[in-house]
Amino acid sequence: MTRGRRSRGSRVAVLLALLPVLTAAAGCGDEGGEAAVAEAAPSGPATPGELERLVVDEVPSGLPRVPDEAIEPPAGEKSVADVAGYSDDPERERAVLEDYGYRHGWERFWGAGTGPGPQTGVFVDQFEAPAGADSYAEDLARNDAEQYGGLLSERSPGLPDGCRRLLVDEPDPDDGLWGPAAFAWCTHGPFSVAVSAVAGSLDDATEEVGAVARDQLARLSAA
Repeated sequence: MTRGRRSRGSRVAVLLALLPVLTAAAGCGDEGGEAAVAEAAPSGPATPGELERLVVDEVPSGLPRVPDEAIEPPAGEKSVADVAGYSDDPERERAVLEDYGYRHGWERFWGAGTGPGPQTGVFVDQFEAPAGADSYAEDLARNDAEQYGGLLSERSPGLPDGCRRLLVDEPDPDDGLWGPAAFAWCTHGPFSVAVSAVAGSLDDATEEVGAVARDQLARLSAA
């Protein structure tokens, strides 16, 4: 899938109102969807509103929250139809998401000003079962690595085991990244967590992503 350009086959998150394109957010590839079909009873928050209460509400960098409605398409609550709409082929995307067992999600962004500058994004998506979350996160990482280039790795310092991290030190301006960027994809049970940060240096972006990912996973673990 592709969010924006995302190939969310690739899922890409796009900020059009206050911020430039931030990150590839969600992705469904050609493979893996069938294996992600839920086989267990749904667990976790029953509604997007319940999920929202588990999403981090501030970031270590101190960046201000960007209102959900200031982003196009709006951030906040996400359904299968919303995520599928980021793709160049929404009908196919929706079918893949349903194969994954996608239930609902929530997106939140932080950034300062209306031009290029530091930006952080968090994407929490909930599935019927852990297999769907795992396949989804794996596809997101692979697709975004293909889009942005950079170094994709697992077992990265500062992230829990099982997380994937992408570092982009010299971004292509055509991809909408004004500066060095870091991305992380992690899972916890039926949840897929994606975090992105664009900052003045790769170290700052990496530190931000690691701290936000750890905080988000801790909130899900405590729920």
